[in-house]
Parts: sequence; structure tokens; C-alpha cells
Amino acid sequence: MAKIVKLDPINQEVSVQTNDNLLSGLLANELNVLKECGGRGMCSTCHVYIKEGMDSLSPINRREMRTLEVITTAKKFSRLACQARVINEGVVVEVPSGMYVSQIDDIEDLIGRRAEENILHPLTGSVLVEAGKLVTRSMISQLKDTQVEISEYIAKIQNT
Repeated sequence: MAKIVKLDPINQEVSVQTNDNLLSGLLANELNVLKECGGRGMCSTCHVYIKEGMDSLSPINRREMRTLEVITTAKKFSRLACQARVINEGVVVEVPSGMYVSQIDDIEDLIGRRAEENILHPLTGSVLVEAGKLVTRSMISQLKDTQVEISEYIAKIQNT
């Protein structure tokens, strides 16, 4: 049986089958959520905040807890959408704002422009470039290095 999950601040509702993870509902609505680690709970690209209904989700497992501990934007009611399974009604989810560096097709195109939204690190969720800030060549170098590190990390965990 499906459960209704509310999404804030966009004021949408999604249907998630009982015992399916939140990520399935978010992806069905084409929200700005990724699954860099393939839904293994090892990155922060599906990090969300639970505004209501934490007790309507599956308990946090050890892997999710370890990942949440390194996410700099994590709060008391943070969850990884790939690990949080919907058990009952009443869940309200807030998706963190920003865009992950791995979503950017051509980083070079950002030089000299202002970031339209926060650019986030896919593993830690930290802000690499704040919204409205001018993107410089040195920032681009940093972003490229981060992209390479992330790609290597993701390849490593997918082979284990």
C-alpha cells in the first residue's frame, strides 16, 4: 500500500510504496537528488531533512549514521533518502538547496559567472561555492580536483 509523502518547500506530494525508500519518490518527481553511490548510503547526494514523521520511517542503520556524521550540513533530523524506508503516513521531507558539483556538465563555463545556487560537495554536502559568488579560475581548479576525487571514490565503492 502506498504512503503519501509531502515535499517542502515545493508543496508537492508523492506516493511511495510502503517499505520503499524516500529516494524512489523524490526521483519520480525529478527533484534535484542524485544517487552517486548507487543507493548504498555512502554519499550525501540524497541527503534530506525530515520536517515531520521521523517515526514513520525505518530506523537509521550504522552505514547511514556513519555517512551522516561526515555531512557538514547534517542536522538532528537528517536522513539519506536511499536508506529511509517509508513505513507510515505523515512524512514531510525538505530537500537541501543547491547543486552537486557532479551535476555540472562543463565546469569551465562557470568562470567569471556568479553561481546561481550553492554548489555542493557530493560526499560531505559542504558548500564549495556559495550562491551569488563569482566563480574564479582557482575555484574551477578546486572543483575539477573534487570531481576527480569523487569519481575515484565512487568507482572504488562500486567495485566492492
